[in-house]
Amino acid sequence: MEQQEKILIVDDEIFNVESLVGLFKSEYKIVVAKNGEQALRAVQSGKMPDLVLLDITMPGMDGYEVCRRLKEEALTRSIPVIFLTSRNDVSSEAQGLALGAVDYIFKPFHAAIVQARVRTHLGLKRKMDLLERTASLDGLTEIPNRRHFDMTRQQEWARALRMGESLSLIMIDVDMFKQYNDHYGHSGGDLCLQRVARALTAALSRPADFVARYGGEEFVAVLPQTDWEGAKRVGEQLRLAVESLRLPHVRSTVAPCVTVSLGAATTVPRAGVGAEALQEAADRMLYEAKHQGRNRCCAIHLECRGSEGGEACSALESK
Repeated sequence: MEQQEKILIVDDEIFNVESLVGLFKSEYKIVVAKNGEQALRAVQSGKMPDLVLLDITMPGMDGYEVCRRLKEEALTRSIPVIFLTSRNDVSSEAQGLALGAVDYIFKPFHAAIVQARVRTHLGLKRKMDLLERTASLDGLTEIPNRRHFDMTRQQEWARALRMGESLSLIMIDVDMFKQYNDHYGHSGGDLCLQRVARALTAALSRPADFVARYGGEEFVAVLPQTDWEGAKRVGEQLRLAVESLRLPHVRSTVAPCVTVSLGAATTVPRAGVGAEALQEAADRMLYEAKHQGRNRCCAIHLECRGSEGGEACSALESK
């Protein structure tokens, strides 16, 4: 079943809030914020809203600033914003639309008009989300593709930087896959990658954890709010998930079945350091896992320090 769509209503006037809640509570999940600061906190906590109904004139941060902040963040940029305001002059409307709002409705509003426009913009968002998901899937394995990974890596890096939290990344490579293809053929290789992709996806238990096909026989996992010990534990879960498939691999010198090598890296992001540093470290650990005999996970814990002259990361622990 599809999740109920969520609308965030931002208005400091209780009569307006009650009227809007009454209009939409039977059809959508409703969250209310009385000012701009509350609105931004509501967006960042839990499932993001599918649409925002936003007043302009509020104490403290006004609606224009809320909209501007939503549109400058990659995670919230696609949320449609409808201004619902008593400012009924052309210049105010033009300013709101220029900031990225999808619609502008004057108060006092007509219930049928607000309902129709909300349904229209939620319908458009559903279609855009479907197109985005389709463009972000790998055609063979039907899990997220390299493009989706690149976006997720940047988004989770930005989130971890803002929250001061650990972020881990794992690079995964199917051991001796060329030999597998040579022996079982390309169709057999495709089936192998599909089975591996499903196993890796099923092995991740938290909704925020993310696995994608990086390219060829390589996969990658992004683990928000995961420290070094957690990354090693998840890496071992992923390794065992693939080994447990018991897919025969008679040309492997590692094991009689298909296995994977993994390189994990963990850090707390710092300003001035890019997400690429974490991926490069995971790549080094993947190389180390292969060097040590494959079918294993090697992990490193980085301490990154941003500087005006560039970026610097040093290993705190590795295994």
